[in-house]
Amino acid sequence: MATAKLTPLSKLLITLLVVGGIGFALYKVSGNKKIKESFGSKETTEEVSDDVINIGVVTWGGYAGGQYFNEGFKANEKSRFFTDYGFKVNFEVLDDFEASREAFKNGKVDLLWATIDALPTEMEGLAQFDPQVVFQADWSRGGDALVARRGLNTINDLKGMKIAVAPMTPSHSFLLWMLEAADLTVKDVKIVEVPSAIDAADAFKTNSVDAAVVWSPDDKDCVTKVPGARILQSTKNASHIIADVFIAKKKYIQENKAKLQKLYEGWMIGASEINQNEANKKKASEILAEGLNQPADFCLDAINNVRLASHGDNMDFFGLNRDYTGVTGEELYNKMKIKYNEVGYNTANVRSWRLVASDVVNGVTLSGEQHNSEAVKTFEATTKEDVDAEALSSKKVTISFRSGEYTLDENSMQIIDLQFTGIAKAFANAKIRIEGNTDNVGSRQTNISLSKRRAQSVADYLISKHNMPANRFIIVGNGPDKPVAGCENSDTEACRSKNRRTDFEIIANE
Repeated sequence: MATAKLTPLSKLLITLLVVGGIGFALYKVSGNKKIKESFGSKETTEEVSDDVINIGVVTWGGYAGGQYFNEGFKANEKSRFFTDYGFKVNFEVLDDFEASREAFKNGKVDLLWATIDALPTEMEGLAQFDPQVVFQADWSRGGDALVARRGLNTINDLKGMKIAVAPMTPSHSFLLWMLEAADLTVKDVKIVEVPSAIDAADAFKTNSVDAAVVWSPDDKDCVTKVPGARILQSTKNASHIIADVFIAKKKYIQENKAKLQKLYEGWMIGASEINQNEANKKKASEILAEGLNQPADFCLDAINNVRLASHGDNMDFFGLNRDYTGVTGEELYNKMKIKYNEVGYNTANVRSWRLVASDVVNGVTLSGEQHNSEAVKTFEATTKEDVDAEALSSKKVTISFRSGEYTLDENSMQIIDLQFTGIAKAFANAKIRIEGNTDNVGSRQTNISLSKRRAQSVADYLISKHNMPANRFIIVGNGPDKPVAGCENSDTEACRSKNRRTDFEIIANE
């Protein structure tokens, strides 16, 4: 049989086909590597895989659980997201607020940081993308603070003062809560709007304002550089106001739900390892230092100024634990819808919590003590120092008792829940002094005893109904000895009514 001979052209074509096939095979095998070779060169570059979750973050310690589990900020094959679950995660630092939101809208990031307290102010602008809350990353625990100049010793002292704050941000939310706890509103102070908390610190340090809501470690810097300045309040005490979460578009969640559940699971494992072990926390701070281009000690402080949320915390936050009586995401979101609407931001009709909360968390099961909810804070028994301690803020609530009685009725319980229970939950790390007061009708000693019993009945209600620790409350009976200003020497019925009140005071517990 005659043997066919290949022409030079045929040989060339076959060679090209073989080389092309090898190149395609290498591309498929490498998956996420782009091979770049030329004659005399063996240069290889790596590009991001198509199977990557891109997450927009800011310079903040509360996202350490995910960055630690990822072994860094950039997509990489050492990441446990890749080795355990088969996909990569990339963190983009987007400290500019507007740029971060544009990145979300344009699909450059799949998940974006937000805080539940300020989210109602964003919902209208993001409505077309159907944003939903995927999971909670942390609670701020010292990362946000209110600093004030010399002579301003309580939140109540801020009346009439100039306060620098970045509007519609967590700083703004924090200030609104502080004012409410002191029986003040934004109309009682002079708000000086600035672009960010960093600018608020600058305004304070140049003595342009009397007080400012700033981030840590700027709070310490302000106190150092402004003689006589002090930190009036921080989220160390106001522990359940600023909740960092991640949002994603509804369509993205629907198309990637299984992957997002794995992302959440890995993130929670990372957070639990940091929460349980100082060596892991140090490693996390080093990862943050590299990714954020900040000193390691700064990053360690940043992690220490948050509570990295566990799986149990997320179950509580999304209302999936029926026994939980603390602050849920729904309560915080709805509260801030009202508060921001009251100050003119038209948030009353933004999307309801049920349309905002996704169910990613509910599809994950993590067992073991390290994944439990944060324990309720324990408090030492009341001391003489607690009774005499200066209050950080004071709120007066009128609770009506029948003459000579100290038992709460249903109406009184409703007043407590509407006017103070939310504050007590939000300031979960602070002690609360409850001071009973009476008018001057009857003997002083009888009124002192009665006012103390009335204050105790209020505490008993908060303990039994809302599961608050008994040692948290400092009970004081003033009787008629502390009349309200302007009613010191008046026996009118109007003044007697004002003096029959209960004072709730927040006491630092740091």
